[in-house]
Amino acid sequence: MFDPSLPQENTPVDAVQMRGQLNGLKALIDALGSVTGATVDAVNSLPPGSPATVSVTLTGTTLHFTFGIPEGQTGPQGIPGEVTQTALDAAISGTSSNSNGVSLLSQSAFSYYDQTQMQDVLNKVDELITALRRP
Repeated sequence: MFDPSLPQENTPVDAVQMRGQLNGLKALIDALGSVTGATVDAVNSLPPGSPATVSVTLTGTTLHFTFGIPEGQTGPQGIPGEVTQTALDAAISGTSSNSNGVSLLSQSAFSYYDQTQMQDVLNKVDELITALRRP
């Protein structure tokens, strides 16, 4: 079986131990060839600033992952997300009046193409788009 702590630093190389390590690695590599599935067993929160982690094990023919993901830093408190219906109504009140300054074309379509009439329509569309943009 493979042991990632072997060989230990500053120790003489032992042929039996090295052979065991290499055979253990080969067994792990061979086992990966028969993987038929993968599953995430857990995703854990880690303190802000911690490095992300991942571990994987092989059980039968399935890879099992466990992730550690650091939380974000705590920032300043923003405006609460919940809004009352009254506050919402007040915020959107009058927004449809943005287009009140755009006058009507007040003309009927010609039965034929007229470049001047088409340009009038395009100018009016541009005027409306400009009026509807928020500052």
